[in-house]
Amino acid sequence: MGSLDLRHIARLSRLHLTDAEIKFFETQVAQILSFVDQLKAVDVEGVEPTSHPLSLCNVFREDEIKPSILLEEFLKNAPRAKGPFFEVPKIIESHS
Repeated sequence: MGSLDLRHIARLSRLHLTDAEIKFFETQVAQILSFVDQLKAVDVEGVEPTSHPLSLCNVFREDEIKPSILLEEFLKNAPRAKGPFFEVPKIIESHS
């Protein structure tokens, strides 16, 4: 892949790269494409496709009702509380 290709991809991606960055990434992209070519050469005949390297399955358990922490104990962890709620600073500004 040449620098013209990288410039085109950068432009399509709305990236503004300097000549030094293009040269730097050109080497990295060439290495990546070389590695992809090596992967293409691997014989995968008879190998089942997988989405995860380990054979995992969901472990389900029955839902059980358990006692919860008391509200007063829970609110002790709050820097500020207002009634049964955590009170936090307002972070959304209104533009009128």
